[in-house]
Amino acid sequence: MAAAGGSGSSGGGSPVAAGGNRRLKYISLAVLVVQNASLILSIRYVRTLPGDRFFATSAVVMAEILKGVTCLLLIFIQKKGNLKQFAASLYDSIVVQYMDTLKLAVPSLIYTLQNNLQYVAISNLPAATFQVTYQLKILTTAVFSVLMLRKSLSRLQWLSLVLLFVGVAIVQVEQQQAGGRSPPGGQGMQQNYMVGLVAVVVSCLSSGFAGVYFEKILKGSAASVWLRNVQLGIFGTLLGLLGLWSTEGAAVAERGFFFGYTPLVWGVILNQAFGGLLVAVVVKYADNILKGFATSFSIVVSTVASIYLFDFHLNLLFALGAGLVIGAVYLYSLPKGPLASRSLAGTATEDQGHTAQSKELPSVTTDGFLSKILAKEKGS
Repeated sequence: MAAAGGSGSSGGGSPVAAGGNRRLKYISLAVLVVQNASLILSIRYVRTLPGDRFFATSAVVMAEILKGVTCLLLIFIQKKGNLKQFAASLYDSIVVQYMDTLKLAVPSLIYTLQNNLQYVAISNLPAATFQVTYQLKILTTAVFSVLMLRKSLSRLQWLSLVLLFVGVAIVQVEQQQAGGRSPPGGQGMQQNYMVGLVAVVVSCLSSGFAGVYFEKILKGSAASVWLRNVQLGIFGTLLGLLGLWSTEGAAVAERGFFFGYTPLVWGVILNQAFGGLLVAVVVKYADNILKGFATSFSIVVSTVASIYLFDFHLNLLFALGAGLVIGAVYLYSLPKGPLASRSLAGTATEDQGHTAQSKELPSVTTDGFLSKILAKEKGS
């Protein structure tokens, strides 16, 4: 609703309204950059601290639970606190229309896998390297959208995808030349660059497929944004618990579900759970060019922060590769035609890592959650 109003006022709004919209865009840019960079940096930080290491699978489950509870609360507020109406609505949408609910099992499985893989990748790769490499999700989403949804890309977008691939490849060459170095101290000796690289590549593949598949199966659905996240949360929690039991069940049974949890770990989980919700609100005021710029700027922020936090060594080769990726992300977010409006209604664009237009590819973010929220933004 807010998005529609913003775009509608672009033609002849008052100076006060224009100034307000400009401020909202700047706020949106700041929120997008902070959420993009802070989640990756915070995960990297807590995973490389000395001492007891928390179970990443338990963190994924906790984030799903918190997101689900939050969405239930939002639905309850939408029903104006009417408990009977709230319960009846959930029963009808989840139980009675069970086939509609079951449609979300596949994307939920992929999102859960992706969230766990992100922990593996960030635990084994420098934050800046992960941030750059993870932009491959733009390439995978574009390819799956062309194959599964028959969407077309402009020449500029295809060129940007080539630049993106070249930039990521240069970064990997630089890291291999550096021996896949890990920062000194902490648990750096336990890190494996190749494990992290495989994890981030598989995560990008799952991101692209899940986003496009999610869009395809839910086209035409009238379900609310928050209800969709409750349905995804149900499967996500169950599948997350299954993954926890199968990979770390014995250790969790011995040490406890919350083993290794510190205030910093809780901060990461809260960021993962609520960061996407916060961005989902402000992203209505950000066009795709702004989103692309936010992603590019978050790469810079992550790189600079990594130098100070993790003793990351920046050299010319890495800067060249990261620069190509930053440019490619921005180019991909540009309109298809020179006269296209900045609202980009109906154009095929990929979001800066976590968002998508209602008629666009739902891409998956560092936690995969925002794409779930915004995939049906039009329906809300």
